[in-house]
Amino acid sequence: MFIWNEANQAQQKAALERPAVTISDELEKVVAEIIAEVELNGDEALLEYARKFDKRAQPRLLVSAEEIQASEGAISPELKQAIDQAYSNIRAFHALQVPVEKRLETQPGVICELKYQAIEAVGLYVPGGSAPLPSSVLMQGVCAQLAGAQTIVLCTPVNGEQSIDPAILYAAKKCGITTIVESGGAGAVAAMALGTQSVPKVDKVFGPGNAFVTMAKQLLSQSLPGFAIDMPAGPSEVLVIADERANPAYVAADLLSQAEHGPDSQVLLLSNSKQLITEVQGELDRQLLQLNRADIAKQALENSTLILVEDMEQAFAVSAEYGPEHLILQLGEPEPYLPLVKNAGSVFVGDYTPESAGDYASGTNHVLPTYGYSRCYSSLNLLDFYRTYTQQTISKGGLQLLSKAILPLAEAEGLDAHANAVKIRLENNA
Repeated sequence: MFIWNEANQAQQKAALERPAVTISDELEKVVAEIIAEVELNGDEALLEYARKFDKRAQPRLLVSAEEIQASEGAISPELKQAIDQAYSNIRAFHALQVPVEKRLETQPGVICELKYQAIEAVGLYVPGGSAPLPSSVLMQGVCAQLAGAQTIVLCTPVNGEQSIDPAILYAAKKCGITTIVESGGAGAVAAMALGTQSVPKVDKVFGPGNAFVTMAKQLLSQSLPGFAIDMPAGPSEVLVIADERANPAYVAADLLSQAEHGPDSQVLLLSNSKQLITEVQGELDRQLLQLNRADIAKQALENSTLILVEDMEQAFAVSAEYGPEHLILQLGEPEPYLPLVKNAGSVFVGDYTPESAGDYASGTNHVLPTYGYSRCYSSLNLLDFYRTYTQQTISKGGLQLLSKAILPLAEAEGLDAHANAVKIRLENNA
């Protein structure tokens, strides 16, 4: 148990330090080398990384159309129904986000418009190193489908001699995705950004991933003209704020649901109750024994902290400082505290709103900013798959009126050519 008010500022900062951030300097060099190799050798580099990192003796890149088509029959009826239900909820919520173009006559004869245009080519990264994630296919694929992207490339790693999981393929099929690449990590991101013999070049890459994936996205977006990323979405994290009446079993279950994602995940608990924290620790030990991925969860818990705060106001202040990807509020009366929520990717309110609901099927998106980037980045939404641009149409009379603003400003800035572009039109009697 970490007692917040008994720690100094340096100790408090250390308690909120993310594990992946501490190794970012070491990562950068490795990831830069991977990007350079993919740029030089294309498909062959991806195949070599599949052999090296995914332990595939005979790797391939593209999944056949026949496999995608047959995926529906390769999964259980229960799983198919689950994917169908999740797809329906995710699509319904994101369809509400379809943008509406705006048009305004700012003054007589001056018409300004805001236009939306789908990004033509998008890449979707779906983690899969330790477990297949069809939910991540749906979260990204539904948005690409609704926006109307012309080219959609999905990359996901496949381990060993396993076949690509049919649930991944069925989720992709639901979203109309036909280009599926068996490649993961920084190499897959580089392939989508740069293009290879088999992987179409895209304009923007979406999706969460480990520290290598996140670093590749950031390096490429900084160095490759015209290439963009959705957000820095890396190893998963959750912060739970719980009061003294919270169910310790629920709290522990929520913490472990994120801890099992990977050893570089991080989970935090903020509570004003020593007793609850003690009971949660006991529940963590008990529930760990029942998990298939207990070894992974244990490693993540080593990076995690159960923190005793003075009161709920302090809990929300600490949460805002951390900026969690997921924020769970297990509070008896959460509504008065909702205005205190700051810097969170997605918020889960009440005892019966586990983070798992948002991960899979409630309808909100689970691609969220991590590393504290929730201070300035938003959860993935449909608008991320569009670009906006403006359009203006001005009549001669409108320009005459507008010149009273344009000409003095152009002259004040010493830009004679700007002023002349207006004057020459007003002096033309045609």
